[in-house]
Amino acid sequence: MQYNPRVLKIQTLQQASEELTKIQCDPYGVALMTPKSLFKTIKLEGVPAKAANLLKQTFLAKGGEVAVARGTADLSIERTDLLIHATFKQYRSALSQLKMQPWGLPAVAESIDKVLYYTENFPVRHYTWDERTLDIRPNKTLIMGILNITPDSFSDGGRYNNLDAAAERAQELIEAGADILDIGAESTRPYGASPVSAEEEAERLLPVLEKLVQQISTPISIDTYKPQVAEAALKIGAHMINDVWGLQKNPEMAKIAAKHKVPVIIMHNQLETRYDKDLLSTIAASLQKSIDIGLVAGIPFENFIIDPGIGFAKTSQHNLQVLARLEELKILGCPILIGTSRKKFIGEILDLPVEERVEGTAATVGWAINQGASIVRVHDVKTIARVAKMTDAIMEKVTTATCE
Repeated sequence: MQYNPRVLKIQTLQQASEELTKIQCDPYGVALMTPKSLFKTIKLEGVPAKAANLLKQTFLAKGGEVAVARGTADLSIERTDLLIHATFKQYRSALSQLKMQPWGLPAVAESIDKVLYYTENFPVRHYTWDERTLDIRPNKTLIMGILNITPDSFSDGGRYNNLDAAAERAQELIEAGADILDIGAESTRPYGASPVSAEEEAERLLPVLEKLVQQISTPISIDTYKPQVAEAALKIGAHMINDVWGLQKNPEMAKIAAKHKVPVIIMHNQLETRYDKDLLSTIAASLQKSIDIGLVAGIPFENFIIDPGIGFAKTSQHNLQVLARLEELKILGCPILIGTSRKKFIGEILDLPVEERVEGTAATVGWAINQGASIVRVHDVKTIARVAKMTDAIMEKVTTATCE
């Protein structure tokens, strides 16, 4: 085909700069054109109509576009959701002006600024505990191996709920490539799980944890939403907390995580599968609430890891939508953990039992990494570690496009 035309998918300023350099654009031209090459659409919700009108005028003057609800221009509605369509340069120019405007526009501009920053910058984290370390960085997906010491887990209930079997399984997961070990002593599956008391959960968990802390050098996460269990586990030597209720079930959880200065995984969850607003909007708002609860309790922002809660209060179609739009959660500025391993929606789509869902899990993991996931929580560590490594290699070329 003459001229070999094709569409480039430019997602970051770095990619834009590299593409301009590859065509031997003048260095001054690279600097000038880079922010013009990156186009983003940002959605805002509930903006006061007066502020929305001024915001729209500002972006139009810079060459951008803003879509608002009918009734915004004549102020016949009080608030509007809106979509901003603009290049990075247009955002920068408009935001500097909006920060000097009335009607709450400086706060609106700051929220847009955060979105631009978080979508451009990977949430790098470095955690240390005595002789253990954990790095969250670009193009190195971490594998969280699941160790269920419960009699009723949906996938492997009863197989590892004694001390020797649990210790042996932990070693298998680490040898297979687990970067983190996540131990659960109560099944939290949404359908048919039997709740247990904090005392019973601790009786199952603590002997196993005590043994593993002495035997392995891999960071250990505790899957619990009970403050008593979290406190006891952290005192023994656990390194992270994985709360399936995102610190919202019991306010003491946030205080405990803050006191022990540990990373905490906050998951989206709710009591029913009904969503009155947009699914991802609801999840993002709930996770932000969890972050705010933690911040008030004294948890540093760097200690939050977010999980959209695949399979929790979500139908199969909800789960697919979360995966398809996972990158929208980058706006929260936290590493993203995804837990799809062997879950019900994979079985429904593939019509397969739990033990035959590894390929379906692999597909969700590869896609989630592409969408920004930093940690994947899985049963089949060896297989998924290979999938992640391969996907990471591809993603490195996406984020660094220069030919070698």
